[in-house]
Amino acid sequence: MWLTLIALVVPLGLDTFAVAAALGMSGLTRRDRIRVTMLFTLFEMGMPIVGIVLGAGAGTVAGNAADYVAIAILIALGIFMLWPRPDDRDDPERVGLLARTRGFAAIGLGISISLDELAIGFTVGLLRFPVVLVIVLIGTQTLIVTQAGLRLGSSVGDSIRERAEQLAGAALGTLGIVLLVEKLMR
Repeated sequence: MWLTLIALVVPLGLDTFAVAAALGMSGLTRRDRIRVTMLFTLFEMGMPIVGIVLGAGAGTVAGNAADYVAIAILIALGIFMLWPRPDDRDDPERVGLLARTRGFAAIGLGISISLDELAIGFTVGLLRFPVVLVIVLIGTQTLIVTQAGLRLGSSVGDSIRERAEQLAGAALGTLGIVLLVEKLMR
């Protein structure tokens, strides 16, 4: 169970680091770094809770198929994170706008950066992992990698941020495949 939990949480940190590093390029003030860190941490801890509730309910309905649904979600999320998107988060204009985000726009940013946590929460709910432990792990890693990304953003190249997100996608997809093979071998 511990290895699976770590394999679920660490890729989320890589993705968060990539977004925070892009924001860090814009030269945020100390106050804005704290605000962004709190925003990221709150949303990345909150969205899995929503996903867990939905996943637990779906797991009850899906019964024995819940494990396969969770595995399919992990593989799909991994592929999504690997797929190049035209709305690149590293676009300098967009990053500058995100750095100054307040109010409802901040809520939109929070939701957009935590959709993968919603999917992971759904998967965790289907697999029936301990909720509090998962949320604490996600919150801790978000706090650490957001601060690291914001501070290192200007010195980390675009290719490293891009590779971090791709590595996260590959890790989640691989975890899904490993879980599928493990399930089929039982």
